[in-house]
Amino acid sequence: MTSPVTTHVLDTARGAPAAGVVVRLEQEAGQGWTRVGDGVTDADGRLRTLMAPGTLTAGVYRVTFEAGGYFRKLGVDAFWRDVSIEFVVRDPSAHYHVPLLVSPFGYSTYRGS
Repeated sequence: MTSPVTTHVLDTARGAPAAGVVVRLEQEAGQGWTRVGDGVTDADGRLRTLMAPGTLTAGVYRVTFEAGGYFRKLGVDAFWRDVSIEFVVRDPSAHYHVPLLVSPFGYSTYRGS
């Protein structure tokens, strides 16, 4: 069974998957955030084990990518430190794929499948 939340990071400056990106998943809890998962992207830039199956609940989530650390390892001076994306889970039985396209000076995302 796969994680209910997955991601894929592509380094658009290199035209390649972004391997080794540290990723953190948090859920909004009152006035703050609670960590509910974390991991590191694989050689294909994917993270399929971000959260244990069956643990997703409705609410607001934030996925944070340590883009600055990734670029530092490559010896690239980047503008970004972390890239955080907040999204809403209305149907906990659905799968949520949150991809990131990143370069040293820009990024974009979309609801994946």
